[in-house]
Amino acid sequence: MEVVQPARALLAVAVLSALASLASAPAMAQEARGDAPEQRATTLSGITVTAQKREEALQDVPIVINVLDEQLLQDAGVHDIKDMQVLVPGLTVTSTQSAAQTTARIRGIGTVGDNAGLESSVGIVIDGVYRSRNSVGFGDLGEVERIEVLKGPQGTVFGKNTSAGVINVITRRPSYTQSAEGEITVGNYGLFGVSGAYNDALGENAAFRVFASKRKRDGVDDVKFGAGPRTEDDDGDQNYHTFRGQLLLEPTDNLSINFVGDFSSREENCCITVTTDRGPTAAIINALTPGGEGVIPVVDLDRRLGYANRPTTQDLKDKGVAMNIDWVSPWANGATISSVTSMRDWKAINGLDFDYSAADILYRAPDEDESLTRFETFSQELRMTGSSDRVDWMVGLFYSDEDLTRNDSYRFGPAYEPYLSTLVGSQVLGGVAAQLAPLGLTVDQSNPALFLSQVSGQPFGTNFRGLGSLDEHRQNAKSTAIFTNNTFHATDQLDITVGLRYTHEKKKLHTLYDNPNGSAACGATLANPAARVAGALAGRINGFGSLPPALQQQLLAGLVPAVAPSIAGYMCLPWANIAHDGRDVTQSRTEKEWSGTFKLAYSWSDDVMTYGSAARGYKAGGFNLDRVQSANGLSSGVQGITPVDDTSFPGEFVDSYELGLKTNWMDGNFLFNAALFYQKYSDFQLNSFLGTSFVVRSIPEVVSQGVEADVMWQTAMRGLTMQGGVTYAQTEYGNDLLPDPDLALLPGNTMSFAPRWSGNASVTYEWDVGSDLLGRFNIGGKYMSKFNTGSDLDPQKMQDGFGLVNARLGLGRQDKRWMVEVWGQNLTNETYKQVGIDAPIQSGSWNAFLGAPRMYGMTLRVRY
Repeated sequence: MEVVQPARALLAVAVLSALASLASAPAMAQEARGDAPEQRATTLSGITVTAQKREEALQDVPIVINVLDEQLLQDAGVHDIKDMQVLVPGLTVTSTQSAAQTTARIRGIGTVGDNAGLESSVGIVIDGVYRSRNSVGFGDLGEVERIEVLKGPQGTVFGKNTSAGVINVITRRPSYTQSAEGEITVGNYGLFGVSGAYNDALGENAAFRVFASKRKRDGVDDVKFGAGPRTEDDDGDQNYHTFRGQLLLEPTDNLSINFVGDFSSREENCCITVTTDRGPTAAIINALTPGGEGVIPVVDLDRRLGYANRPTTQDLKDKGVAMNIDWVSPWANGATISSVTSMRDWKAINGLDFDYSAADILYRAPDEDESLTRFETFSQELRMTGSSDRVDWMVGLFYSDEDLTRNDSYRFGPAYEPYLSTLVGSQVLGGVAAQLAPLGLTVDQSNPALFLSQVSGQPFGTNFRGLGSLDEHRQNAKSTAIFTNNTFHATDQLDITVGLRYTHEKKKLHTLYDNPNGSAACGATLANPAARVAGALAGRINGFGSLPPALQQQLLAGLVPAVAPSIAGYMCLPWANIAHDGRDVTQSRTEKEWSGTFKLAYSWSDDVMTYGSAARGYKAGGFNLDRVQSANGLSSGVQGITPVDDTSFPGEFVDSYELGLKTNWMDGNFLFNAALFYQKYSDFQLNSFLGTSFVVRSIPEVVSQGVEADVMWQTAMRGLTMQGGVTYAQTEYGNDLLPDPDLALLPGNTMSFAPRWSGNASVTYEWDVGSDLLGRFNIGGKYMSKFNTGSDLDPQKMQDGFGLVNARLGLGRQDKRWMVEVWGQNLTNETYKQVGIDAPIQSGSWNAFLGAPRMYGMTLRVRY
């Protein structure tokens, strides 16, 4: 703590200095503004948000909010939540094995790893409907009116699993004006996209809106696939289409009902990794690959060259219906009753080349029975919102019922046995030879690919084949909550906000484990590990049979205990462990938790507001949906081969404190906001890939603290606007030692995906070209300082600081009936790691999923 306190004090001084320096802002702003209050609605200070589920001015809400309007999103080419991270400091969004495994993080905090059992730390809400995982909200967002990024715990209003923040997406609703819009985009990597929307009235009390889009693109990464059966020589392509329809009914002035239906499909190839550190196992892989090149000879990330002999086909389907009702009731001074009802069905099928090489070692087939993640969710929220002279109040109920299905499997390729046997045999036989050399004995180290078959007693080529594991996870989660959020106007200057939420969470998981191929090698070895290993070693020691029996026993007694557990561990890796076969496990857990917030906001004038807040956030516990095994049969144990029945992990909590400042300048055309934050997480849910499986650990303490500031400026020069922000965050693990040696680097160090500095800026200029045409230019960029991209903080997974730059130039009619734009993203063609991983079962090698390369193209927009 001695290191942290000075930094915290320095940040506090910085914010307090800003408060002091702006104390005179009201007088200056009033002098500049004069008597023109009617213009405020057209200035930045008139921006409204729904961060507290009621319409409020951005500058009146005591929360750190980044607001991205429709035009800015369009300028930045934002189609999904991953695209938008360039516009928000402190936000990172990454994908790994498929687009279905996408994670958002705010201030370094977010769910880590590819595990459907883990829920999100950053919630995604689209038109009032909470999406159960970040990946479920990853897709073409369509026509977006604005996106609000709320930082810090938001559980009081938005519910559980928003302990780090919320991405609140508001799409365009139907209107009573007939309109049609279309867009065609072409670009490099064979990009072609088309979208269109139509809006019209259906009489005086109804309107509808439809939107559809289609987008295709070739892969951005090259692939060498050896002898196949994969035939695609690129990866990371796009092929998706989206449809969204809305029907708005307003039978009276006080009642609004909006029906929404949407469907989207992605049928693509994603995702491969590139080698970042080439270890000694590469030579074995090359020897087992037709053509002799299974891994890149010389590491070169800029080549964007990956290796996979098996397909990475992914098929994602997302569909849902929702009904939003708002009724201004005759009760409680015209209180509004709002209802949000939703049913959603999302599923993902994904093929995987597990070893990320051109050798046929281990893979997952893109088949629904063998690789499926599916969420079927019903949710209902009911709110009543009202106001009086002194109180803005809200009470609500929330209920959700979610069925999660996961089919998980691994298939052995013909290269698995010779690869694993060569890897293990070389190490074991080399070690035994070194031990016996002083005795004048030698060891036959030739053809180590046969060693594991000699241990098991099974014919070579029959030890590992076919479908090794096939597990079915079926989880039901029911969540019920009651909440309230109320702002008391104690005086004309002082507001006090009190929010409280009670959540009842119940989950039940039923898992069936199956080893369809029988796991012959593991079963034969575990029957008598010492005898099996002793027999294999005896056959390899030259002249062993001629030694006296007493000496034979003495030699084996000195050799076998040291190597037998390790050999058995390799024979019984999770997907081959016979001890899992036939297991039928049911788990359940219930959580009853309170969360809430308390805020004080003081308006020094119409243009300066400061606030302080304290919040308690909660993220639900759950179950690890993976084969887990350890030395003692507990999830907390070190690596071993004993199956773990209890894969549960507890809920995650955060205590958050914030001191903020919101100001208007230049007649409301310049906004400057800043905040100092401190967040302490307990039982932080860390999902770590240990080379063979994902293991969830509850980290006792994580602290995220820092300062952030953002500006929006509508300059006096007509058509010129700017906005930007910066976040400084120290996000660190506590000093508690962890039981797993693979996580030994965590205590006291900076978390993964948590850059100290993160900043963005965007400049837009719009000008007349002659009397009929309009020009528009936007350039934006984001910088992040260095950060580690792996949950275990291996130094090989470090990413140096880097920046991304996007730009767009358009020319069209002044009424925007048409516009032609040329654009570029990642203009400097920065090559950077999204996520670093241990190369599976390849000790000494590391791989990474890369961010997108430079993209450029042209877009034609038409409006009627």
